[in-house]
Amino acid sequence: MSGVRVLGGDVERGDEILTPDALEFVAELHGRFALEHAALMRRRAHRRPLGFLDGTRDVREGDWKVAGAPEPLRDRRVEITGPTERKMTVNALNSGAKVWLADLEDANTPHWRNVVSGQVNLYDAARGTVEFTSPEGKHYALRDDVERPAIVVRPRGWHLPERHLEVEGRPAIGALVDFGLHFFHNAALGRPYYYLPKMESHLEARLWNSVFTAAQERLGVPHGTIRATVLIETIPAAFEMDEILHELRDHASGLNAGRWDYLFSIIKYFRDAGPDAVLPDRNSITMTAPFMRAYTELLVRTCHKRGAFAIGGMAAFIPNRRDPEVTENALEKVRADKTREAGDGFDGSWVAHPDLVPVCREIFDERLGGKPNQLDVLRPEVEVTAGQLLDFASAGGAATRAGVESAVDVGVRYLLSWLGGNGAAAIHNLMEDAATAEISRSQLWQWVHNDVLLDDGTPVTAELVREVLAEVRGRLDGEHLDAAVELFEQVALSDDFVDFLTLPAYERI
Repeated sequence: MSGVRVLGGDVERGDEILTPDALEFVAELHGRFALEHAALMRRRAHRRPLGFLDGTRDVREGDWKVAGAPEPLRDRRVEITGPTERKMTVNALNSGAKVWLADLEDANTPHWRNVVSGQVNLYDAARGTVEFTSPEGKHYALRDDVERPAIVVRPRGWHLPERHLEVEGRPAIGALVDFGLHFFHNAALGRPYYYLPKMESHLEARLWNSVFTAAQERLGVPHGTIRATVLIETIPAAFEMDEILHELRDHASGLNAGRWDYLFSIIKYFRDAGPDAVLPDRNSITMTAPFMRAYTELLVRTCHKRGAFAIGGMAAFIPNRRDPEVTENALEKVRADKTREAGDGFDGSWVAHPDLVPVCREIFDERLGGKPNQLDVLRPEVEVTAGQLLDFASAGGAATRAGVESAVDVGVRYLLSWLGGNGAAAIHNLMEDAATAEISRSQLWQWVHNDVLLDDGTPVTAELVREVLAEVRGRLDGEHLDAAVELFEQVALSDDFVDFLTLPAYERI
């Protein structure tokens, strides 16, 4: 086949996914959209003053709605997230959640084996044939007594390449590989649903919409069959929620409000904006901080005004049956968080562990009553200004020694896992993904480069970070420890801020 080269090694059942026709489909998407994609990535380098766009005022003030939701996506009260490895696939489909966010992005290290085997598992999941036997002999199979969730696939963000697949001599676009292979093999079965991450503008949503339209035409799938939920996890996108939904209106399903990626984006965007943009310890920034509350209230209002679903953030806690007190304390926080989201009008929320599905479902059941969602909660009283979204000083709090130590410890532990091929890492009773490492390293970078003082008066310097890094290194071991420590130091302390740590990390696998 001309123009396409597979550079990755053999993966079990890879020949079922990397067929000539499937690769040709991916290549056609690249042929049509690679130039536009490259232009949009160059556009990201030019940071603009943030505010609501004057040129799209008619979209924000217009009377329009997104297409009505298909039946499998009308009730999204609890969604479980996780990578597409085989055991997780079975457990997610057996979890009792309404949606499984099948993650090919932040919870997945893009080792070639993970990229291809994830598609194998999604292929089997779509056909109800997935099962797994562990090395210890424990067998996992789909249960007949549990309603299976709708599968919503999260491809990689626009910024990530796929170096194991070349199109016309260039590394493929990771997003088009993930979407293209999944859509090609599963669209005919119906339910081609997607979560779209890391977008920074409605123009990037327009590109996705063009990709969807072309893909449906190419395979003879009716226009509008694809449905996409967009993660509003960058600060520029927070000012373009209406516009993003409008660009995708034939294919839009909703918006999601995250936390760590959103905070990471704020730091990245305002990293050299001075002390007013410096954020305190990440764990002290709750979703009730005024600037975070403005973001979530605007998201719910925007979604429901347009007939789209508003999906809340992650409950990342992993219950520990050996420590009931820790588990109960954490569950109280989860309940409070989900109760706040349900009360604010969200239609559902995320959890990272099957044991949290009943907790989230119970809270939304009580709120929803007999309704499948809260699209009728329009929040006309909400008026959010640009100043409120940018009022980072409203976070309060301070930088602390404990915050420095936590950022280094969690960041290195995550990279140690990521480099080893596991992008969903259990760390200190929390399920962490790449966003965890991003907020950890970016926060340290911001503190060092803005001469921040800790609450005890200690200056945050590169030397302090390296001192803590040495302490953390002494407590850990593993095949990739040297690489993880070196990489974390690079992305946390280098004068040049790396846009995404997964880019230099990708060069090390």
